[in-house]
Amino acid sequence: MEKEHETHTCVDCGTQNCKYKDRTYPDFCLTTNLKEEDRQWALERYEEGDNRRIMIASAEVEYEGYCQWTRVQEIMEFARKIGARRIGIANCIGLINEARIFARILRANGFEAYSVICKVAGQAKSSVGIPAKCEEIGAAMCNPILQARLLNEAKTDLNVVIGLCVGHDSLFYKYSDAYVTTLVTKDRVTGNNPVAALYTAQSYYRKKFFEGKNTSKE
Repeated sequence: MEKEHETHTCVDCGTQNCKYKDRTYPDFCLTTNLKEEDRQWALERYEEGDNRRIMIASAEVEYEGYCQWTRVQEIMEFARKIGARRIGIANCIGLINEARIFARILRANGFEAYSVICKVAGQAKSSVGIPAKCEEIGAAMCNPILQARLLNEAKTDLNVVIGLCVGHDSLFYKYSDAYVTTLVTKDRVTGNNPVAALYTAQSYYRKKFFEGKNTSKE
């Protein structure tokens, strides 16, 4: 049920006139209500560091490979455009096979692959204050901050995330010196296809998402 005073944003828009330009903006539209200082702030950021180069390369990859290239191909083409040769791989131990395949593909295409697995250092979860019960599914903690540090020390040009856990990926993004893109998003239930839950949100997953079912273990 929609809340009476809920703030409306882009997900509530049915026109997407910011793209099409031939429709009507809703009253709550972020574009029409945008402060000019915010618009200018964002535009100025594209002049900083490598941001403009990254944006241009991204747009070119989208255009050149539109509905033709897989994400693996897009990552390699993007890397070429920004001059990235040493590609860091921050991977989950549960996706080591996928990471190995990706590394082989990178090497076959002239890149250097440098991988750091999530369990690097084998640190116990309880040693950093994680509840001991969490060790029931594995004693060693994921260590995304160390993953980022080791890839920083390896001076990678671009880092690629393969299946880091929710939250662990957030910490990796925060501490990585190189730009980061994601190849695989982990979802243990859907075979690493998290959008499947959205596609079935009105059918198979309706009770879990909308009818107050408690999905936690407690």
